[in-house]
Amino acid sequence: MTISQSILQDELVIFEKKFKDAVKSQAPLLDRIMRFIVNRKGKQLRPMFVLLSAKLCGPVNESTYRAASLVELLHTATLVHDDVVDESLERRGFFSTYALWKTKVSVLVGDYLFAKGLLLSLDHNDFRILQILTNAVKRISEGELLQLEKSRFLNLSEETYFEIISNKTASLLASSCAAGAFSTSNDEVLTDKLNRFGEKVGIAFQIKDDLFDYGSDSVGKPTGNDLKEKKLTLPLIYTLNTIDKSTRRDIIYIIKNQNKDAKKIKYVIDKVIESGGIRYATEKMNQYRDEALKILYEFEDSDMRKGLEELVRFTTDRKY
Repeated sequence: MTISQSILQDELVIFEKKFKDAVKSQAPLLDRIMRFIVNRKGKQLRPMFVLLSAKLCGPVNESTYRAASLVELLHTATLVHDDVVDESLERRGFFSTYALWKTKVSVLVGDYLFAKGLLLSLDHNDFRILQILTNAVKRISEGELLQLEKSRFLNLSEETYFEIISNKTASLLASSCAAGAFSTSNDEVLTDKLNRFGEKVGIAFQIKDDLFDYGSDSVGKPTGNDLKEKKLTLPLIYTLNTIDKSTRRDIIYIIKNQNKDAKKIKYVIDKVIESGGIRYATEKMNQYRDEALKILYEFEDSDMRKGLEELVRFTTDRKY
C-alpha cells in the first residue's frame, strides 16, 4: 500500500460509497451503464488529490466528499464524451461506453453525469466548489476545440501546445486540489496555492502521457496512437522545430496522409528519438514536477504533504 492510500484508507472507503450513491438512477438502462462505469473506474488520482489537499488544510468533512464525487462525476463525463469525439472503442483496456452503447446513449450519459455533479453541489450550497470545477469543464472544452482546430494544419507551436494541455488536462487536476483545499479551509490564498500546484502536476502528467506514445510501455493504447490521430505532442513539436526542412516535410506528409502505415509511423518515431524530442519532453516534464514540489514544500512537513509528494512523483515515474 502506498503512503497516500494508507493516509486515505478510511476516506476512500467513504468516498466509494458516496460516489456510487451519487450516480444511481431510477432508469434501468442508465443504472446499468452507471454500474458498468463505476466498476471500471481508473486509478482515482483526482479524488485522492482532492482528499489529500483537503487534509493538508484541515479536517475532511462532507463538503470534501462532495467535492471528490463532483470531480469524479465531471471527469467521467468528459471521458465518456471524449470516446465519442475520438470514436474510441477502448477505455482502460475494456470496451468503452461508446463501443457498447454508441453515440446517442454516450452523449446522454455524459450529460447525465454533468447534471448529477451540478445537483450534488447545488443541493448543498457548495457554490464556490462548483464554480472552481465548472471553470475546469469550460477550460477542458476550450482545450479540446483548440486542439481540433490546430491538428488540421499541423502547425502547433510549443506555446499553443502548453495552452492546450493546461486547459485539457491540467485544469481538472488543478481544480481538484483547489476544491479540496477550499472544502476544509474556506481560504482563497490556500485554494489558489493548491490550484497552482495542481496545474503544474497536471502538465507533467500530460507530458508523461505523450511520452508513452513513443515507448513500449503498456498503457492501454497502441504506440504511435497520437501520431495516427494527428495529435501534435511535445516530443514531435520539438522535432519539427529542430530538424531540416526536407525531413520536416516528410514527417508532416506522413502524419497527414500515411498515418495508418506502421512502417511510416515507426520512421517518425525514430526521427523523434534521434532529434532529442524524447529527452527534451522528459526535461520539461521534470521541470513542471519540480515546480509543483516547490509549491508543496511551502507547507509544513506532514503525512499529507508526503502523500501528495508521492502522487506527484507517481505522475512522472508511472509505467502506465
